[in-house]
Amino acid sequence: MNTVHPPEAGDNYSVRTALASPKILRVEVLAGLVVALALIPEAISFSIIAGVDPEVGLFASFTMAVSIAFLGGRPAMISAATGAIALVLAPLVREYGIDYLIATVMLGGVLQIVLAVTGFAKLMRFIPRSVMVGFVNALAILIFTAQVPHMIDVPFVVYPMIAVGIIVMVFLPRMTQVVPAPLVAIVLLTAFTVIAAINVPNVGDEGDLPNNLPSLFTPDIPLNLETLRIIAPYALAMALVGLLESLMTAKLVDDITDTHSDKTREAWGQGASNIITGFFGGMGGCAMIGQTMINVKASGARTRISTFMAGIFLLALVVGAGDVVAVIPMGALVAVMIMVAIGTFDWHSVQLNTLRRMPKSENVVMLSTVAVVVATHNLAIGVGVGVIIAMVMFARRVAHFTEVIDVAHPDENTRVYKVVGELFFASSNDLFYQFDYAGDPQNIIIDMSESHIWDASTVAALDAIETKYRAKGKNVDIQGLNEASMDRHAKLAGHLGGGH
Repeated sequence: MNTVHPPEAGDNYSVRTALASPKILRVEVLAGLVVALALIPEAISFSIIAGVDPEVGLFASFTMAVSIAFLGGRPAMISAATGAIALVLAPLVREYGIDYLIATVMLGGVLQIVLAVTGFAKLMRFIPRSVMVGFVNALAILIFTAQVPHMIDVPFVVYPMIAVGIIVMVFLPRMTQVVPAPLVAIVLLTAFTVIAAINVPNVGDEGDLPNNLPSLFTPDIPLNLETLRIIAPYALAMALVGLLESLMTAKLVDDITDTHSDKTREAWGQGASNIITGFFGGMGGCAMIGQTMINVKASGARTRISTFMAGIFLLALVVGAGDVVAVIPMGALVAVMIMVAIGTFDWHSVQLNTLRRMPKSENVVMLSTVAVVVATHNLAIGVGVGVIIAMVMFARRVAHFTEVIDVAHPDENTRVYKVVGELFFASSNDLFYQFDYAGDPQNIIIDMSESHIWDASTVAALDAIETKYRAKGKNVDIQGLNEASMDRHAKLAGHLGGGH
């Protein structure tokens, strides 16, 4: 049988390669179709959360996907209307209406471009691995819990349909990979419900699908400082949440595909896409992690073609084939998302052997990130809390690595101390108390060759030590500073306000 194997990590190719290969192109196009089918009910749901008509979310998903396919820095990543952005903007819509929403989306896009230019993407290097693992696991939990409402108070036949969909996606790839297993599951279950005339919840029940193409939209708002005062806080929150989720998703796809993406380009691409989306009356958005996992892991896509086709298929389906899309059973899409959740979760991270082997601080950071994300349904808040906890625990751990050692007594009037470790605000606070000011001889040498001064707190601590010895009529000589520490000490010593 003529099959094409979805790319694994490291098996990547360019748009040009995909266009030249019918087999690879088929993978990319069909992946876009699967993503489009999964996007429709999600976009409708997020529109409801934001308090706008379904077409606002659907058109946003179309414009975001198509524009980011050209502008973004991470190939194969899907951007569309998201729940995080909907939650941020919902209070604004309730109080001020759709015109202020669109203006906020445009301003949010401008702020994202500004953040990109100022190097916001580089902050990703400060996110520890334990936070990333917690982010992924929390994401998987949220994807699964989002399906639970579709499994409550439904006809019993929905449950075996979900089970059949999962079975198809588990076993079909072992026999053939000509078409993505999620697409096969959706088509089979849809055909079954239509032929058997079974009444189950479907996409049409989620909301009305538009029957017109998106058109240019200009928000009808006064252009003054009062309007800016209203929309600026929401625009900034949208910009930060959208960038954080997008850059975290890009990093996750980098790991899955064993490739590197341009995070700065992705950041300004998100901003430009949101501006474009606003001009077409969309609610804005960012990277969609669940749909990206469908595209990259479940369907095997690797290029911008799949992202572009997802947007094109979405528009074609809702506008040109709305009646057909409306009959797709929600159970089929639930099965797809359950498989995405299972595939996204890092099962190795919660195995007992792994938890025992990892330092307690790493486990606390990972579990805290998961707990906050699941509790708030906000990935940005969870990641922020996780990073803060990781920083605090790192500071505590490093603080205990600094010590003062009595190393030599060259003569009866001289004593040599050696300071070992990294000196910053957490470790240098106790430095003052580790010297014998009363019992030491006339001359004190402090050897700093095995330490490093990182901040002003350490210089202040050294100033306090020298001041204390001078008050007792003794001399202090600080030696062995490396170049960076010597420069910092020379600039700040004696200028920090009078000692300890």
